[in-house]
Amino acid sequence: MTRPAPHALRDYPHSRALSTRWRDLDPYGHMNNVVQYELFDTIVNAWLIERGALDIQHSPVIGLVVETGCNYFTTLTYPEPVTAALRVAHVGRSSVRYEVALFAKGCASAAAQGHFVHVYVDRETRRPVAELPAALRLALEPLASPAP
Repeated sequence: MTRPAPHALRDYPHSRALSTRWRDLDPYGHMNNVVQYELFDTIVNAWLIERGALDIQHSPVIGLVVETGCNYFTTLTYPEPVTAALRVAHVGRSSVRYEVALFAKGCASAAAQGHFVHVYVDRETRRPVAELPAALRLALEPLASPAP
């Protein structure tokens, strides 16, 4: 398997500043790998909530993660501001593939980049929806990445 090259911040249509926390470090003095996934989840859900596509308490349709992956290129530490960047690589009938990257302060190349796939399901039955809600599709449009 070929290791991907780090993405550039300009490859992503949305970014936001986040911060590392004291508890994010492992005994080796760098950000523990599970924290990248927390930051990925943070930027995606913040985007959806801010655009009215997700009400975490009441939305009848919710996204469940069914696949994840991450490549690590450089160490992130505490205290360090981090820029999280977001794009959408694919929108299916009931699923979305989000791609996310984390950038250290002042760096144009990703320290970590990954993806996760949400399958959108009915909150009660946990069965995939027939189609993504209109509000969700609308919220995803500005995040679409160009075809390769």
